[in-house]
Amino acid sequence: MNQAMELVSIIIPCYNSGATLGQTVASAKAQTWPNLEIIVIDDGSTDPMTLEVLAALKGVTVLRQPNSGLPAARNAGFRAARGEYVLPLDADDWIEPEAIAVFMQAIESTAHSGFAYCDTQLEGEASEVLRKSYNFFEQLSLNQLPYCLLMPRRLWVEAGGYDETMRQGYEDWEFNIRLGTLGYFGLRVPQTMFHYRVSSSGMLISKSNRLHGTLWSQIQARHAETYRWRSLLRLNREWSSRPSDYPLVFHLAWMVAHRLLPVPAFSFLFKWQRQRSAARRTADLQPWRG
Repeated sequence: MNQAMELVSIIIPCYNSGATLGQTVASAKAQTWPNLEIIVIDDGSTDPMTLEVLAALKGVTVLRQPNSGLPAARNAGFRAARGEYVLPLDADDWIEPEAIAVFMQAIESTAHSGFAYCDTQLEGEASEVLRKSYNFFEQLSLNQLPYCLLMPRRLWVEAGGYDETMRQGYEDWEFNIRLGTLGYFGLRVPQTMFHYRVSSSGMLISKSNRLHGTLWSQIQARHAETYRWRSLLRLNREWSSRPSDYPLVFHLAWMVAHRLLPVPAFSFLFKWQRQRSAARRTADLQPWRG
């Protein structure tokens, strides 16, 4: 198979994102990969500026649906995609021009059967680079991966798509865990080609700080067998030789805390841990001063 001929679909869900959609679409159009389609899913936008931006788009396919939430919009894009490979890209983020080409080269050169992702540059109200190696065991307790993955469309089909009931968030985390349980793992491309816009009013900060414990409980309920202690210990052994940001004792303690603490207490602990991790990463990026 000549992968240089493969059609790649970039799907862009949009809900009232007119202020940023143009940059997102422009980054998709600027890809150096020669065989590409771009699909924008209007998830029931009502903002007049967004409707004007959508109406003015050229060279892309625009699908419209009643407001159904991000996972449903992503699924609609995957269903419409004609490409053998698909990359989801939200309407306030963007990718570097070589992203698709580098992803495809990485998958081809390693004969990788899973999905590919890259390092993430945070933009907006944060400015740091997230570099996360893939470790499926660690992924069970920490959402370490970006949602922006290049994957064969057949993986989405086999996994059953994104869970459309998870409209409050973490649908990407649950989907990535589902891929892992099927034996499809992530291939990290150590280049910073994905730009993720951070806003204090966005899900990353406001919703996840408040709902993390509840949403993680939902994920564990959906994968009850994987989250049994015997399964967790087995998976830790299997992945112990792979890079991990935290030792086993942290993951076990984190899971125990989640299962024993009241939701408000665990939410406070999660917020504290997030701030501590962000501070540590920022310090790591600072130049040494003697």
